Amino acid sequence: MEIFGYKITRSSEPPTEKSFVAPTDDGGTDEIKAGGYYGTYLDLDGTASTEQELIRRYRDIAGMADVDTAIDDIVNDSISNLDDEDPVRINLDDVEMSVGIKKDIEKEFEEILRILDFKLRAHDYFRRWYVDGRLFFHKVVDTANLKKGLADIRYIDPRKIKKMREILKEKDTKTGVEFIKEIKEYFIYNERGLVPNKTFTPAASLTSTAGATMRIEKDSICFVPSGLKDMDRNMPLSYLHKAIRPANQLRMMENAAVIYRITRAPERRVFYVDVGNLPKIKAEQYLKGIMNQYRNKVVYDSQTGEIRDDKKFMSMLEDFWLPRREGGRGTQIETLPGGQGLGEMGDIEYFQRKLYQALNVPMSRLEQQTGLNFGRAAEINRDEWKFTKFISKLRRRFTLLFDDLLKTQLILKGIITEADWEKMKYDIKYVFATDAFYTESKEQQILQSRVEILQGVAPFIGTMYSKEYVQQNILKLSDDEIEEIKTQNDASPPEVSPPDYSPLEGEPPAEVQQQNQGQDDGQQ
Repeated sequence: MEIFGYKITRSSEPPTEKSFVAPTDDGGTDEIKAGGYYGTYLDLDGTASTEQELIRRYRDIAGMADVDTAIDDIVNDSISNLDDEDPVRINLDDVEMSVGIKKDIEKEFEEILRILDFKLRAHDYFRRWYVDGRLFFHKVVDTANLKKGLADIRYIDPRKIKKMREILKEKDTKTGVEFIKEIKEYFIYNERGLVPNKTFTPAASLTSTAGATMRIEKDSICFVPSGLKDMDRNMPLSYLHKAIRPANQLRMMENAAVIYRITRAPERRVFYVDVGNLPKIKAEQYLKGIMNQYRNKVVYDSQTGEIRDDKKFMSMLEDFWLPRREGGRGTQIETLPGGQGLGEMGDIEYFQRKLYQALNVPMSRLEQQTGLNFGRAAEINRDEWKFTKFISKLRRRFTLLFDDLLKTQLILKGIITEADWEKMKYDIKYVFATDAFYTESKEQQILQSRVEILQGVAPFIGTMYSKEYVQQNILKLSDDEIEEIKTQNDASPPEVSPPDYSPLEGEPPAEVQQQNQGQDDGQQ
């Protein structure tokens, strides 16, 4: 049943295999186990509210300066937005399709990038997906003419939408085991957000007032999960999830350090005021009078630029006033020293390192560096290598966005069928653009290092090492590159030294004739 949007029909027959376990879903889909469709009610108490709270926490810590800097490093390394090329391109070399179909696929992929305005908003999309841990888009089409393909792709706030899965089971009469009969997947959406303590019935009317929860067909929504999942609560998580605790700890430590330095840095004074034999009440009044007489509370307002007197307010930085009875040492003033070790930042630096470890960002990026080094093994530490692997994993997971949109576009326009897509989807590759300056500099230094090694082993080529071994193991050339170099060398004309005379002048000189005659005699 089409309730909202559209649905791509499957040409293949439903599977006949039986199983009592539902397929694994990485998106944290809520499952409804029911025997009937219209008799099913979904209780959203706790789950949706918890996910909203998690997304709020993710966005909260993403606004911290240290976390924001780390996220910028991750996003900038993942998405390289150059002026002369798209951030990502499609590679169909391994796809077994005709050349015409490949050209159509490339054309439709470029159309998807245009609709997404990916060249301008690539960083924004990737950052939202990384922070929230999920990404939703509504695939807008002309329902009167589906063959036009996608008309628009609109972003959806993840706090307003949730993927659901309704599992229908039937009992085997022979064994008594309940096998899965059918799985229905769809999305529920509420413009005002999925509110806890609310119920959703699949048969709910879509013509309700604004704010009503509605059902949307699965094929109308593009859902890109992070791949991380809370197995206990069945919720998708963000890559910032394990950074929540160290980020909050770092925030508290920084606030505590600021408060401690403000309150303990200045020197304060202790005034012992002689009150004689005055009664307690009179002594307190006398002491307050002395305090108000000598207290200086002239402060500067940084917002307005004014200087005002705030004598009516007490401050933690004020001096101490203590009464002293007759018979003591009389009125006395002492000075309390300020705090010691105010410049120590070891505890804050520790939590900064813990935060960067949780974000998988190399610790070296915390330090201010004036330059970058590329290529040499001594200059590439293990953290940077792990970070590169992490970026590659993020890119592969993010390409689910292109798979979903490209599949919908190709099937709607009739370029391929769903069966064709299932065969070719694993052969499609997406190549992300890289920083041209960084790549070129790294390749140059790598080549320089290999040439230096080649110079060291050159005297042993032909004895200890073969030419092919040097090309494969030292220069790291592929088989195609070696064959191309061989072809170019064979096609190059041999070098011929110029003659010592001009043929236009007639016979060669006598010295040349004698040399040629000697060569002929030797050949004979």
